Amino acid sequence: MSRVESVGQRYAHHTLRIKKEEVIVKEEKERDQQPDDRCKLISRRGFLTGAAATGAIAALSGLAACSPSQAPKDGGSGASGTSSEAGNGKSSESDWLGNEPQIADKDITETIETEILIIGGGTGGLFAACAAGEEGAKTLVIDKLQSGGIRDDLGGINTRLMKETGTVIDKQEITQACQSYSANRINASLHHLWYDNSAETIDWYQDRLAEHDVTLWQEYTVEKDKVNYKHFATGHSPAWPKDDKGKALLDGKTVLTEYATGLGVEFRYNTPMVKLIKDGDRVAGAIAKADSGSYVRINASKGVIVATGGYAMNRDMLAALQPEAMPLIAWNTAIPGSEGDGIKACIWAGADFDKVHTSMLFDRGAIKPDQVSGGDWSEGRLFWLGSQPLLKVNLNGERFTNESGPYDFITHASAFQPQATYCTIWDGNIENDIPRFDTHGCSRMLPNDNGAPPNIPMPAVLGMVQGLIEEGYVQQADTIEELAEKLNIPADTFKKTVDRYNELFDMQEDPDFGKEAFRLSELRKPPFYGVRQNSMILCTLDGIRINTDLKALDPQGKPIEGLYVVGNDSGGYYAYTYPNMITGHACGRTITFARLAAKKIANG
Repeated sequence: MSRVESVGQRYAHHTLRIKKEEVIVKEEKERDQQPDDRCKLISRRGFLTGAAATGAIAALSGLAACSPSQAPKDGGSGASGTSSEAGNGKSSESDWLGNEPQIADKDITETIETEILIIGGGTGGLFAACAAGEEGAKTLVIDKLQSGGIRDDLGGINTRLMKETGTVIDKQEITQACQSYSANRINASLHHLWYDNSAETIDWYQDRLAEHDVTLWQEYTVEKDKVNYKHFATGHSPAWPKDDKGKALLDGKTVLTEYATGLGVEFRYNTPMVKLIKDGDRVAGAIAKADSGSYVRINASKGVIVATGGYAMNRDMLAALQPEAMPLIAWNTAIPGSEGDGIKACIWAGADFDKVHTSMLFDRGAIKPDQVSGGDWSEGRLFWLGSQPLLKVNLNGERFTNESGPYDFITHASAFQPQATYCTIWDGNIENDIPRFDTHGCSRMLPNDNGAPPNIPMPAVLGMVQGLIEEGYVQQADTIEELAEKLNIPADTFKKTVDRYNELFDMQEDPDFGKEAFRLSELRKPPFYGVRQNSMILCTLDGIRINTDLKALDPQGKPIEGLYVVGNDSGGYYAYTYPNMITGHACGRTITFARLAAKKIANG
């Protein structure tokens, strides 16, 4: 198996892990109910090309209906279960926060003493755990699920790998890019903190991977044409080993959990945090619910790190805080368990919450030709091809924006189109178009200039498309008119749009919307393809406001002693959009700040 194919399998394995953990959440929250057949655990398997690839991923996507966050179309609750601890029952969209749970002392059956408590064993929690263990601090990690996980595509600056490729990124330039994307509604000092410290974290992770003979790559490619939006080559991804069937032999969770355990860090899974506990104005620990159903008090003498992953799996909380985003979401690929538990607990403890609420939306959610975006997330499918700068038309068959830009720009533009839904169009020449488009980051399907493999290679992506055809998502036709009929859009208008787009390709200029000439394509070679789509949500990006010590702040900007917040639970870093042209930016921030927070607490 080639190295490119090996890394191309990562997304399928990640998707499978997510779906397995959704089942775990379901079973934990509904122990007295019999799960339906779709909720049965599925064994991990390698990434498949061809029709089987998308068939497998689509089947996994169908499991999303089993997730506690997947509210039915009539708006059923998907809120976090913590509010029920206070006897409030299910919360509504307008009552996403609820009251802080009140746990009587008599209901607490166990007390644990530690120095550092880390709430959440995912990407941020595991990096924090390793750093705390290295500093010799007595550390406990709790997680509501049976295991944590590590996302790939980790952003860093001035790493060893970047120095090898000669990649130089100016601190002010990249900070100003983030300020522009967010209308400067961010704390620029936090971005400087990531810039100055991310290299240590990425280099450290490279060393841990090397101990297992795993190669970490910088995804380095020089832009060969003038582009509208500059890409920053900050992404770093591991090339995980696979067996002859494509099954992952190792992952980041295993590497870091074993490393942290070897340093004396303890882990307790199936132990959801219920609330933080305070001693005066200081956060002194947390109350959690054990697997047995009893309550556990955890006293943390040095501090608590909250890293529960945001709230993208809490449909009610999303609807209340980001109603403008809800119609744009066709599929949810957030980490299981990210239901806002950490953010709620911090607010109950007196912390301030971002006023602008933002999600990471990528243009990769497919729906069927009789559906519109914003419906039942379980019916959406992964459409990796969606981030390519192909022709996009609204449901009137009209082109409506420049299709070459950050992943969520097309999504936000679609909010002004009928049903917030659009169609992506291509033809039989797609295998020649993709190399010419020369996209970067996770949408890239070709090896990078330094040999680093893409997240998913082009043959695998086209195999996924074939599966979507067989499932009835992607439509295939011999003529433009027939394609319009299958997509349920006006044939006459659509034909005029395609004719005009072909003219722009012949001109090698786009006076209509300003797309770069090398990212124009002609639509003349049958068969013709199209799919209705909008975005998939990866995570939420608004959170608890923090300072450069990673301490939570109260509404007056005063630090809350003992409380540190990292990852998607933390705020002040993004607003309105995610700057995906900075590859791995969110994960890079998460792991960098997690290590910094743990070190600060241990040595404070």
